[in-house]
Amino acid sequence: MINKTSNYEQPEKRENDDAADEEIISKSQRKREAEAAQQLGKDILGLSHDNQKSIDLPENLSKALDDARRIKKNSALKRQLQYIGKLMRHIDLEPIQEQYLKLTNHYGKDVKEFHQLEKWRDRLLAEGDKALEELINEAPNTDRQHLRQLIRQSEKETKLKKPPKSAREIFKYLKTLFE
Repeated sequence: MINKTSNYEQPEKRENDDAADEEIISKSQRKREAEAAQQLGKDILGLSHDNQKSIDLPENLSKALDDARRIKKNSALKRQLQYIGKLMRHIDLEPIQEQYLKLTNHYGKDVKEFHQLEKWRDRLLAEGDKALEELINEAPNTDRQHLRQLIRQSEKETKLKKPPKSAREIFKYLKTLFE
């Protein structure tokens, strides 16, 4: 009869083994990181040549990106992007991501400014002179008379259920005022 018990014994766990277990990254995680690195390479490739040069990249990665710009065939471009991803897996991506986001995050800044202007317009229409005084304190070159006239016209349009032409003009005026 064959004994099915194993002679293999579990080694004793040491304190250093816990640290090694924490550093083990799953295959799926490595794959996600590789795809993220390749996507960042694609995103950088989508930038203009001057913007790409403003990002501090290693020389071999910069050359690979330049080569990818010249490639026209899809299969060759796909291989080049995989190569770029491979290069990016071996470097620290955080500074590159930060530089990329600084270059491309103009949209978020514009949206924030847009919302701020909308809030000012809504306050002017709701609070009237109180909000106007605060606006003048913040932007001293405000044309008080013109703005009051636009506010009155907007109130009339609201009462007569007309399109908010004056409210749009207030927004345009605020936009020029804060630029």
